[in-house]
Amino acid sequence: SFDIPIISVGNLAVGGTGKTPHTEYLIKFLCNQYKVAVLSRGYKRHTKGYVLATPESTARSIGDEPYQMHQKFPSVTVAVDEKRCHGIEKLLALQKPSIDVILLDDAFQHRYVQADKNIVLIDYNRPVHEDCLLPAGRLRESVQALKRADYIIVTKCPKSIQPIEKRILSKHLKIKPYQQLFFTTLEYGKIKPLFPQYESIVPDRSSSILCLTGIAQPGPYIDHLKTFTSDITEIRYPDHHHFSKKDFQQIARAFESIENPKKYIFTTEKDAVRLKACPLPEELQRVIYYIPVEPVFIDQDDLLLNEISEYVRKNQR
Repeated sequence: SFDIPIISVGNLAVGGTGKTPHTEYLIKFLCNQYKVAVLSRGYKRHTKGYVLATPESTARSIGDEPYQMHQKFPSVTVAVDEKRCHGIEKLLALQKPSIDVILLDDAFQHRYVQADKNIVLIDYNRPVHEDCLLPAGRLRESVQALKRADYIIVTKCPKSIQPIEKRILSKHLKIKPYQQLFFTTLEYGKIKPLFPQYESIVPDRSSSILCLTGIAQPGPYIDHLKTFTSDITEIRYPDHHHFSKKDFQQIARAFESIENPKKYIFTTEKDAVRLKACPLPEELQRVIYYIPVEPVFIDQDDLLLNEISEYVRKNQR
């Protein structure tokens, strides 16, 4: 344990529960009041050990998710270290800025660190009580581990989720008296060009879309694109995929094969940070877009944020 508030955001299953948007949600709220640091493992980065994000950092040097947070919140200290205890010690040693609170990204299973508050995310579409451990299922550890959580958030819920369904989920998850259960849905923002020098567009029913995804669960993103047009061609890559010259050739061929002159390339926000650093041909740069995403609490969001904020206020160094 450390003499600084440490908030862990994690999950039980591998990939795709929305950790990055929920961590960004906490950052956005806390950074107005406190000096916030985010510490991640930096999954699939091409470096080792402790690395502090700087203006020269890339998705390859610190990982795509930390890089995305660093780009969106330049005032927040972002670092990566596979040894979280060592990473926390390095952050505590920083003089400027002096850190008030550390958010641990994907650290529920990292038992070397005793987090003060554990937030665990569960995908509504993949109920953990119906899942089983790897390799037969997608769980990193037993559902019994939920008893270590302070807050449990069921993510990617339909906006129309009914109170009876919430009560059933609460019963299945065996929520303890000391725990709180929340429900969030994903809300997509405005379409943005990957390269700001090009114009924004809004596709319509007559448009064709080539969708590139390198995330664990692209289904909800594809469903959102279908609200614009049903003519969608998908190219799916593994989670955290680093794009190569061969990939660009495949993308260019797939895009050229779409006969509709009104055609665009769409990717996710997480893939966008990796693609932007790549030497994309100009003909692709002109037509590639992404859509930011953020979680929206179906109810009681103030309760979680206020409790976290109050805990940090009382326990900061």
